[in-house]
Amino acid sequence: MQQAIQFDEALIKRYNQTGPRYTSYPTALQFDESFGMSDYAAAAKRSNESNRGLSLYFHIPFCDTVCFFCACNKVWTRDRSKTTPYLDRLFKEIEMQSKLFDSSRKVEQLHWGGGTPTFINNDEMRALMDKTRQHFNLYDDDSGEYSIEIDPREANRESVLLMRELGFNRMSLGVQDFDEKVQKAVNRIQTQAETFEVLEGAREAGFLSVNVDLIYGLPHQTERGFIRTLDRVLEAQPDRFSIFNYAHMPSLFPTQKKMNEADMPNPDEKLAILHAATERLLQAGYVYIGMDHFAKPDDELAVAQRNETLYRNFQGYSTHAECDLVGMGATSISLVNNTYAQNRKSLAEYYEAIDSGELAVFRGVQLTEDDELRRDVITRLISHFHLNFEVINQQWQIHFDEYFAKEIRNLAPMVEDGLITLDGKDIFVTPKGRLLIRNICMVFDAYLKPDMQNRFSKVI
Repeated sequence: MQQAIQFDEALIKRYNQTGPRYTSYPTALQFDESFGMSDYAAAAKRSNESNRGLSLYFHIPFCDTVCFFCACNKVWTRDRSKTTPYLDRLFKEIEMQSKLFDSSRKVEQLHWGGGTPTFINNDEMRALMDKTRQHFNLYDDDSGEYSIEIDPREANRESVLLMRELGFNRMSLGVQDFDEKVQKAVNRIQTQAETFEVLEGAREAGFLSVNVDLIYGLPHQTERGFIRTLDRVLEAQPDRFSIFNYAHMPSLFPTQKKMNEADMPNPDEKLAILHAATERLLQAGYVYIGMDHFAKPDDELAVAQRNETLYRNFQGYSTHAECDLVGMGATSISLVNNTYAQNRKSLAEYYEAIDSGELAVFRGVQLTEDDELRRDVITRLISHFHLNFEVINQQWQIHFDEYFAKEIRNLAPMVEDGLITLDGKDIFVTPKGRLLIRNICMVFDAYLKPDMQNRFSKVI
């Protein structure tokens, strides 16, 4: 497939509504507290029969300072001793989770997220990885995709070398913006020197892939200023970029109230920033993977997309579709067999559950066959920009044009607007439709209702 993209400002403005990012389907709005530990254990037992690989996610919630824009589940503290009781419980959860899964199942993917995973010290990092290796079947080489999120203010060349020694081979580096005025407004003061020490350290240590995160839509950002940051990062030639649209939702994320909304770029300026950034990245030789992500043409994500083996989950895009995801730590979400299961969100509730000798699962959902079918359709579209009806027919024993007759009718305006082509056998997302892939996927969402719109961010 060609990985081109076309920026059509008029279409983007017309389709720029709110909607899910589809890191899961159904989305977390459908998770229910009637789903409990017994449901999760049953799902794990079923998953062992498949001998699928495992994907492990560990949530480290602590942050030394709070970035006002952040919508993640985090604990803002400068008391480093708080990591000790958290890791004690996390180690117990590792022990309990491992008993549910066959020890022969290889960990194909591992990810530390947050919060700030590098908030914990070097000895704690070693202890966490050692504990994981004791109870799960990790690779001893680079066969697995083992990644970690990095705040450059909490890392240096020494700690990067340690991460590589522990088995990490991929890194996601938070930058957001180098402009000092923007940094002050969002409470994230981060020098270029700090950033490039870590990025260069990753190269020296032999990390296989480095991703850089930037955010547009923050206070005081302008097209010119954002491109200045992008150009500076481009000099280092990271393997991937994530160019995120800041979603201002202060009713859901109270720290966002600390920013002055009047200082944020208006919709036209935000669109200009995205347009300029997209053009710059394409000119620099990156390809558009989808949903804010760009990668070099030879990057494994770009190759997987061309081969239609790319997958999307809570960590973003992945090359490991055939894995059960086991989430550990407060607020983590697991995807095991045909279920989603989420841990307790607050530290107090998480600690209480683990101390009682139980996993901290408190809600989730068991997918129906229709859920699984629609998830497959949405995942293929959002990952590959292509959907072949016959592949779906054979996989799910349906007639696509009959099962999704209403959805096909609802796609007609998108065909007329040139977002997709639809020939009775395939849906192809065109270069001008790729930025609006969330809109296309929403057509197949059986749960999406108008009163849910304020729970999601704008698609652009």
